[in-house]
Amino acid sequence: MKKLTKLTDRELVQAYANNDNEAFDELLRRHQDKVYSYIYHVVKNKELVDDLFQETFVKAIMTIKQGGYTEHGKFSAWLIRIAHNLVIDSFRHEKWENMISSAEDESDPLNRRELSEGNIEDFMINDQIKKDIRKIVMSLPDAQREVLVMRFYRNMSFKEIADATSVSINTALGRMRYGIMNMRRIAAENNIALVTT
Repeated sequence: MKKLTKLTDRELVQAYANNDNEAFDELLRRHQDKVYSYIYHVVKNKELVDDLFQETFVKAIMTIKQGGYTEHGKFSAWLIRIAHNLVIDSFRHEKWENMISSAEDESDPLNRRELSEGNIEDFMINDQIKKDIRKIVMSLPDAQREVLVMRFYRNMSFKEIADATSVSINTALGRMRYGIMNMRRIAAENNIALVTT
């Protein structure tokens, strides 16, 4: 048998399904950085990132072992889809406020505009806008929310989004467009300002 590092992802999945545990170790080595980075860029809470990262690979292991993995594109895109779904589930169960990095809340202790980039009021307004945007994003239909999260929180290209969600680039663009239109409508209906004046 070929050395594991020479095998394709598909061959490694097959080998792991046939009880070669080292094959999964190789898959993990290949894809762990990309999956971890994706989760971290969306969640920004190290403890939760670690939990979701582990859950992603546990789910992948269970799916492969139960014969549920079918190849529809890249293995890495499949892993990112699992991670993404787990992130969305965690957002449904946790308050968005818990996802904000404490680093975003830092302000100048003297609270003087000339000594800092902004005063406490500026920080509070920007923080409220971020919270409002997150709440609006979470109220969108799943498909639109998924694209917005990938694009703005993960900074993925539309090609990467299309691959990760198994749709065409045009469909991903359409979902983004409708998502932004819905965000504007929801903000207007609720008198929410999405930018500082």
